[in-house]
Amino acid sequence: MAGCAASIALARKGKSVTLIEREPTPRHKVCGEFLSGEALDDLRALGIDVASLGAVPIEYVRLAAARRAAEAPLPFPAASLTRKSLDTALIAEAITAGVSVKCGRSVQSLSRTTANRWQAILDDGSTHEAPTVFLATGKHDLRGHARPRDPHRWVAFKMYYRLSAAQTADLGDASELTLYSGGYGGIQPVEGGVANFCCVVQQRYFTRAGLRWEGLIANMQKDCPHLAMRLAGAEPLLAKPITVTHIPYGYLRRTTEEGLYCIGDQAAVIPSFTGDGISIALHTARSAVSAYLAAEPATIFQPKLRSAMLPQMRLAEAAANGLNNALARAVLPFCLRVWPGAMRVTATLTRVTQPPAVAPEAFAN
Repeated sequence: MAGCAASIALARKGKSVTLIEREPTPRHKVCGEFLSGEALDDLRALGIDVASLGAVPIEYVRLAAARRAAEAPLPFPAASLTRKSLDTALIAEAITAGVSVKCGRSVQSLSRTTANRWQAILDDGSTHEAPTVFLATGKHDLRGHARPRDPHRWVAFKMYYRLSAAQTADLGDASELTLYSGGYGGIQPVEGGVANFCCVVQQRYFTRAGLRWEGLIANMQKDCPHLAMRLAGAEPLLAKPITVTHIPYGYLRRTTEEGLYCIGDQAAVIPSFTGDGISIALHTARSAVSAYLAAEPATIFQPKLRSAMLPQMRLAEAAANGLNNALARAVLPFCLRVWPGAMRVTATLTRVTQPPAVAPEAFAN
């Protein structure tokens, strides 16, 4: 996401860009697939019309714990679209912009040469050199440039379901957050009449479920009968869930090296419940490209980006800790029914900086 966005913006400014993508074709990924207002603005500036791709408008946020649920209208426009569809559109736009796209190739190492350039060695033995690199490997670290290990050992899962007609209607145009012991999950409609269920749990919770998805989803439904109701009669659409481990929530990169701009999850990893992952990917890409075009060194840009995002990240971490508290899970739905505006306030405060109403200069055609 971040790599595509940066490459499109750079190519439009006349830069020679090579985009190295390890997947041969776009695929489904562990992602909540929530597009906030900021993400929609950035995608529009990149030339991506999510409505034409089948994106589903999201109007409400709903929180469910045990048998209780509370909802509130979102304070900004939002939508939902599978990453496979969105990534396909971004790759196509990158090619149209003149980016040299190499799919199905992974970078094995990235290091400085004696000529003070960056050299990437790919899995097929080929090499690429450039004075500047935008590191956008998402949740997967590149050897030699790894982030700190996740102390909580989070495990994330993703499954698509075809809900029953009654539950599809009841879910409506809401992004629904479900709480249970050891983690939380989100379920929302995506294109094609399908629901995306994405969840994160601590490793010990998964271990208690016998390290099996069937046991885990059964335990989550016991903890949260609302989720059991939602999945009653649902048809799983994947043979097995997509999974990823060791997600360093709360990570904010402090420093970098000369000529190395870190973006997306390599710059910041916000707790998933905020639904701001895609927005942050696009925001960091836009910010890094703007810095590069303004000749701001990566060594100055990276700590500035961290400082700008620190308040938002800390608030999201505090809220995530509350969601993992048993007492909070018991009283939150009741409190939010009394004051549903609290969800709108939290949703607003955990957003990245709103881009200008006019397309950002870095993303403009």
